[in-house]
Amino acid sequence: MSSATPALPPSLFTNGSLSSPQNISKTDLNSFVKVSDPGGFKWRLVIAYDGTKFAGWQYQESPPTVQSMLEKALTQITKLQRKELHLVGAGRTDAGVHAWGQVAHFVTPFNYTSLDSIHAALNGLLPQDIRVREIGAAVPEFHARFSCRSKVYRYQIYSDTFMDPFQRHFAYHTAYKLNACKMREAAQHFVGKHDFSAFANATREDGVPDPLKTISRFDVIEMGSLLQLEVEGSGFMYRQVRNMVALLVQVGKEALDSDIVPMILETKDRRELAKYTLPAPPHGLCLVSVKYKEDHLQLPPDSPLTSFGRHHTITKCKLPFY
Repeated sequence: MSSATPALPPSLFTNGSLSSPQNISKTDLNSFVKVSDPGGFKWRLVIAYDGTKFAGWQYQESPPTVQSMLEKALTQITKLQRKELHLVGAGRTDAGVHAWGQVAHFVTPFNYTSLDSIHAALNGLLPQDIRVREIGAAVPEFHARFSCRSKVYRYQIYSDTFMDPFQRHFAYHTAYKLNACKMREAAQHFVGKHDFSAFANATREDGVPDPLKTISRFDVIEMGSLLQLEVEGSGFMYRQVRNMVALLVQVGKEALDSDIVPMILETKDRRELAKYTLPAPPHGLCLVSVKYKEDHLQLPPDSPLTSFGRHHTITKCKLPFY
């Protein structure tokens, strides 16, 4: 891997395109990248996206996904093939689901001495509904998915006679006035370690997942007509959060009592939940954050500082003709 040609420095990108190759000097290249040992270098990304127009996170050639858009930008910047990048996300959000704190990692055979330029280049190439919030070096032990300690999801429900048009892409609308107290009471039955088989839709992608998950908190927060249901857990199965929310909505409508939650949990049968509700729609759901083991978040030696994006400043305001 040490014989690989280093990527072109990110500062050579202008409006998403490379500057003229004849203007690139050997000195310019060496000031931005260093060729690595055979182990390569690992990089951690924190990503926010509006999932409205995307078919989820997971890579597909068509229709577009968040991972495919991110890989397209990275291949342009690093000049590596997508298989060489080994981009991995913390979780596979569904079509229409949003994220504020999705985490991913990728690898390169070279090290960057600064990350501000590659950060700016990434956001310059990505569509406006995807932003890289943070990019930093990662230790070899870090893995976006397997180093995860817990995830926080938030589901928003707009409970009023008509929908706020500014919330329509990010909250599920119900014309029922939901009883938040009853929903809060029912949500506490999810807290703890349980077999969530009854709340998971079948998927062929992960084989047979472990249905035992630990929910550390499940909060129901009232903000006027907007209800925020925020849940933190060790992990979640396919559509688990949307299924839990859907049942809580039925409790909030007072169509069901709060003790329906332990009863359905006990059955471990997805067909039992289907008797009462369908999954809540995806657009109300957002992956808020992913929490990791502290030692896996340490910066490796000889690594650049983490980039949180650059602020532009003006030292003097000078108007023309004055």
